[in-house]
Parts: sequence; structure tokens; C-alpha cells
Amino acid sequence: MQKGTLVKTLFLKAPPEKVWAYLTESDKLAEWFHRSRDNLRQGEAYALLSDDNPENNICWGKILQATPHSKLVYSFTHDHLAGHETTVTWELAAQHGGTQLVMTHEGLQTSAAPLDMLSGHDKGWDDHFIKLREKAA
Repeated sequence: MQKGTLVKTLFLKAPPEKVWAYLTESDKLAEWFHRSRDNLRQGEAYALLSDDNPENNICWGKILQATPHSKLVYSFTHDHLAGHETTVTWELAAQHGGTQLVMTHEGLQTSAAPLDMLSGHDKGWDDHFIKLREKAA
């Protein structure tokens, strides 16, 4: 594994089709992460919006791969990354009536303080995953 990479594995009590909706549909993203301007679609740019001010993009990038119910890959940046693009990959697999969801966030080593960037994103993803577990169940 490359330095500057976070890997998180979640087990959700929902089928891959439902989890996929929570990763790609604007209204469902809003329930656990941030609302997007549009549903996420392969080859398109996306922007996630501030809860406080829906005119402000807080995260943005491009959808690099969208294989329904199994894999989503997008570039990902925000103001704290100072324009540096990272990559987030979501892999979904059916498991015992639910879904194993593996999130890999690569490219976080390029800041002036890589450990702070890794630990900050690690905590941030954990905070969002608490909501995802509640909503997608």
C-alpha cells in the first residue's frame, strides 16, 4: 500500500444496491456526507455542497469510474488540500445479506504535515461513517 493511504472497511445491513444509492444519489449523500449538485455519474465533474451555505463547494472532483453496485472511483479535493487531488475508491461486495464496503483514500501524503492530513481525514471519514451506518441500514 502506498504511503498516505487510508483504508476503511464497513459492514452494512443493506444490499449493495441500497448502499450504492447512498454513495451516488444527491439526496442520499446529504443524509450522511454532503449533498451534491447532481447525482454522481461516470465521467462527470461533481461538487459536494456546504450544509451552511449551499452555494459553496466544500469537496469536488471527477467521477473516474462508476460500476453500479460494485465500484465507484473519483478524484477528491477540498480547500484544506490546497488544490491537490486525491483519489477515493469505494468497493462494494454482497456479504451475508448485507454489504462489505471498502473505502480507499489515496494521495494524502503530499501536504506539509502528512500525519495531520491522514489523521484528520481518518477522523472525518469515521464521523461520516457513523451516519452512513444509521441511514443505510
